[in-house]
Amino acid sequence: MIVGLPKEIKNNESRVALTPGGVFELTKNNHTVYVQKGAGFDSGFSDDDYVKAGATLLPSIEEVYAIADMIVKVKEPIEKEYSLAKEGQVIFTYFHFASNQTLTDAMVASKAICIAYETVVDDNGTLPLLTPMSEVAGRMAVQQGAKYLEKPIKGKGVLLGGVPGVRPGKVLVLGGGVVGVQAAKMAAGLGAIVNILDINMDRLRYINDVMPNNVITEFSSEYNIRRHIKDADLIVGGVLIPGAKAPKLITRDMLKEMQPGTVIVDVAVDQGGCIETTKPTTHEDPIYIIDDVVHYCVANMPGAVPYTSTIALTNVTLPYVLQLANKGWVNACESNPNLNSGLNIVKGEIVCEDILK
Repeated sequence: MIVGLPKEIKNNESRVALTPGGVFELTKNNHTVYVQKGAGFDSGFSDDDYVKAGATLLPSIEEVYAIADMIVKVKEPIEKEYSLAKEGQVIFTYFHFASNQTLTDAMVASKAICIAYETVVDDNGTLPLLTPMSEVAGRMAVQQGAKYLEKPIKGKGVLLGGVPGVRPGKVLVLGGGVVGVQAAKMAAGLGAIVNILDINMDRLRYINDVMPNNVITEFSSEYNIRRHIKDADLIVGGVLIPGAKAPKLITRDMLKEMQPGTVIVDVAVDQGGCIETTKPTTHEDPIYIIDDVVHYCVANMPGAVPYTSTIALTNVTLPYVLQLANKGWVNACESNPNLNSGLNIVKGEIVCEDILK
């Protein structure tokens, strides 16, 4: 199979979909890999690294799309790429169709085979291709939140860890999944008081067992959310319904109950966000303020740490990329129900019902 690895062109997206090691595995299996020049540079991988791994370089994204049977990416195609996708071409990437009708319409019109990382489900019911980026994003949510709590950036002027004689900051984490647990772990490590809310009692029991004493688990309800937002310094939204839009757990009217300078980091922004006032931002312009509440809603947070993120992503996507290349998408999906769950759009037909919700 001919596999194409284009350079990501979304704003400040510095990741690349495959490391040179991943390309080596494909070429070892007798597949041809074309890499756009400079695709891995921001992740710490040179063109020469890819050539030594067996890839052929192409100068433009148009040429990569034109020659490839399968495109492997990190982020969803943006408008410039819509016309490049070909009928029958496999595109394997994060799509998040549920929050982007324009992208959905474009991919339907292209008649490409769209396989989404974020809806691939493993035998345990987890999302193996989303997990490493959720881990990165969860940890970054606290790192970024701590920064934007600083007064020069319109935050409350609170140091999350506090100092002797001064109480530590309070962090509210919505969702006890991968993002929530990683955010709680980072915040707890800084010394903050952390409240993590979820509706799954088994999950809360697990979190309660493994987290330190400054992480407090509670059942998620509107009453409890409204109670905590009144004095929370940092709120992390980490709620996910695979393939579907995230529920709005904090509404616009609830912002007025927060203290000025409170920071919200909505990691669920790719799926529409779990805060009503969420709108996607970029690393170039990451925040906006509504009712004196700072919103950080960057839709590709792991793109800011591309070396770590690219290696973590390739670790989990490569086995599926090899299956698709070795067997073709039809046989690969028929033989692997987990990969089949990643099929979102096939030759103009939406096959993932959650996209339509």
